[in-house]
Amino acid sequence: MNNPRLAGRYAKSLLDLATEQNQIEAVYADMKWLNSVCKSNPDFTAVLSSPIIKADKKEAIINAVTQSRVSILTTAFIQLLVKKTREANLPEIVNAYIDQYNTLNNIQKVKITTAGPLTDTLREEIMTNVKAAMPTKTFEIETAIKDELIGGFIVETGGQLVDASILRDLKDIQKQFMDNEFIHKLR
Repeated sequence: MNNPRLAGRYAKSLLDLATEQNQIEAVYADMKWLNSVCKSNPDFTAVLSSPIIKADKKEAIINAVTQSRVSILTTAFIQLLVKKTREANLPEIVNAYIDQYNTLNNIQKVKITTAGPLTDTLREEIMTNVKAAMPTKTFEIETAIKDELIGGFIVETGGQLVDASILRDLKDIQKQFMDNEFIHKLR
């Protein structure tokens, strides 16, 4: 049910309202928390998008999850989504709000994926290079671990990808063997 236009419009409305009421930071913290809930609990997002569960039950479930954890403005916004039967779009709206907040505050997301736990030294080296490429930005770092990389790292930021992993090197070597580039050089 991806609907980026709808999510962007609701997120912009919430951001404008939060700006008007001087609650941008509180709503941003709520959205970060809701994002982590949606990512860590697929059952919650399944309930939101279920056509079988009635709106009043969904509202009760959402209230139970968010009770005393989000601001009054966020609670009212979620209730509006339920009233307008847009609760299935909540995870997408949350992501859109975070993106719009980051754009407003000149924050760039950086995702670093490694084969094992990321050391502080390596993180600082990578971020030094990223900051040199984009000196006017502030950065929000997200880390992930993928064993299949074998070693090295992958950095994603601003629509760009730097793949310095051993897996990529092995795939490049495999491609060279599959193309038989070496046979032509032997003759």
